[in-house]
Amino acid sequence: MSDPQRNPSTVAPAPSPLPRPAGDSKRGRAEGPPDGWTLLAAWGPCGYVPVAPGTAGTLGAIPLFWLLRDLPLPVYLLTTVAFIALASHASQRAGRYWKVVDASQIVVDEVAGYLVTMAFVPWSWPAALAGFALFRLFDVVKPWPACYFDRKVKNGFGVVMDDVMAGVWSAAVLELLLVGLRLWRGCEGVHWWCGRLAP
Repeated sequence: MSDPQRNPSTVAPAPSPLPRPAGDSKRGRAEGPPDGWTLLAAWGPCGYVPVAPGTAGTLGAIPLFWLLRDLPLPVYLLTTVAFIALASHASQRAGRYWKVVDASQIVVDEVAGYLVTMAFVPWSWPAALAGFALFRLFDVVKPWPACYFDRKVKNGFGVVMDDVMAGVWSAAVLELLLVGLRLWRGCEGVHWWCGRLAP
């Protein structure tokens, strides 16, 4: 009579490891405290929000846009380009820290993309919120060439540039929205859709 404890066919299989939670594939894990570049890439506390950190990062970009609101357009654009370069370096450093190139904690790319979205729009709460909604849409949809940078360029530059390209799409659609509102409602009086950053 065979011993069921010695018969390999009767031995229960080893339990399989628990599956990783859905949507957690980009959640980086790191050892040790973050440095300044990592905190910049997370845009302070925004990247550590457990749900929708990209949305939190975009919301966190609104105060920066407010601070830059009075810059002449050429200075605003130069500042945005400099910020994109800074964000690319921070994202590269943070990707190594979290061991994931595009870790979900990295949200400085959303900040850069939002600045691009709002480049030709003067400050107002309706404009800021319209830009927020459009940028979040295009950041999720990722039309070309945003999808190219997202899928093919696996470094800090690619992390930021896919959001910059989403910001270009958002800026174009936002401008069309403003033109439509001008044609429909006109510009008599003070309306948020009529002003521009001073050249």
